[in-house]
Amino acid sequence: MVASSQPSATWAGLRMLRGGGNAADAALAAAAVLCVTEPMATGPGGDLFALVFARGSVAGLDAAGPAPRSASAAPPVRDGPRSVTVPGAVAGWEALASRYGRLGLEACLADAIALARDGFAVGSRCAASWATAPNLPEGFAPAPPAGARAILPELGRTLATIAHEGARGFYTGPVGEAICSASWLEEDDLRAFSARFTEPLEVTYKDHVILEHPPPTQGIAALEGLALLSRTEGTLAERVNCCRLALEDAFREVRDGADVRGLIEPDAVARRAGQRARLVLEPAGGTVYLCAVDEDGMAVSLVQSLFERFGSGVVAPGTGVVLQNRGFGFAINGTVEPGRRPYHTIIPGMLLRDRELVGPFGVMGGFIQAQAHVQLVHGLLDEGLDPQAALDRPRFRIEGRRVLLEEGLWDRAAEIAAMDLEPVAEPNLYLFGGGQAIMRTEHGTLIGGSDSRKDGYAAGW
Repeated sequence: MVASSQPSATWAGLRMLRGGGNAADAALAAAAVLCVTEPMATGPGGDLFALVFARGSVAGLDAAGPAPRSASAAPPVRDGPRSVTVPGAVAGWEALASRYGRLGLEACLADAIALARDGFAVGSRCAASWATAPNLPEGFAPAPPAGARAILPELGRTLATIAHEGARGFYTGPVGEAICSASWLEEDDLRAFSARFTEPLEVTYKDHVILEHPPPTQGIAALEGLALLSRTEGTLAERVNCCRLALEDAFREVRDGADVRGLIEPDAVARRAGQRARLVLEPAGGTVYLCAVDEDGMAVSLVQSLFERFGSGVVAPGTGVVLQNRGFGFAINGTVEPGRRPYHTIIPGMLLRDRELVGPFGVMGGFIQAQAHVQLVHGLLDEGLDPQAALDRPRFRIEGRRVLLEEGLWDRAAEIAAMDLEPVAEPNLYLFGGGQAIMRTEHGTLIGGSDSRKDGYAAGW
């Protein structure tokens, strides 16, 4: 089974599975297609994190790049050349293919290359996000309407180079030179980068183990939020407060290379339980998420992002590669840290029970991701919802004193106001993200879901 936010990406993943590939091949194919069919949210110029369940254990794939080593320790900027960090996604593709895949990058990128070259129909949710992006870069304007056919030939040629030459064809040669010419990155920054495998963090919740990435991601916020929630009755007000407490700790503690395991130790959770959080305010952002499970039980939970829509607004000339503005994540730290990575929003999730796979899950949408992970897991495990129902359930989003409520929670505003917070009835679906999940039932069958806030679907064979 494969679940993604675009039908073409789900189909590309299924084609890999039907052609003898595994979940890693399926995830790579879907991720590459999303670079074409959701270019405002993801691309080779962004970062990637993944969790892979294989042979009874889970490994994390960390493919997020740092600020230039020559950068000055100055306040971060929101867009433009100085907001760019080393794009890690392509190194992540190669690492995933090398360690887990069967078919190789050339096979996995074939559908994406064809769609970029020959064109694709723009989905309705994608069109709305594209049209309202604040900074459309060259080659992506004007925004196409829903159903229009879009063609991205330069991006297709870059993807073909990656397919034939691997990550080296992206980080060196003409593509690497173009990236450096358009940003403050230097060729040594690109050549020095490599993806790495890490050990995930975990907590136990309702007899399940939930796994997330360590820093620089905010995965710890999702885990601490769930650990705190396990000590409550799980009311809406308690879910909001647990998320606020966890985000407060994450903003204070999450830094590149930091050890944050102490935040989810039982004694630390016990001290925090029942407290009220201070105000936490997050920058905006966006991304894509996908997941895949194969017949042998391998599962991939993968998230990939340019950060905000169309990232920095900068395109490496002649390549079709939009460069991420992940450097704006240093706003949490207050200053750019040369050669290091900023606070990262993107977090893939994984559920186990008795160390056996239950399933991969994730929710895109910038800083809402940790909040949404808590809400999704609560729906799956506390309320017993199937993946589709749990994904479609209305969400809240914490923004300082304001708590945005999606339609379906508007009649619960008084519960938020009683916390001395400001409830906001928010009609904009984009602010609440969108996710996917695949869960294995006790009978060994798979049930998938893909968020109705997006264009995609979950499908198996």
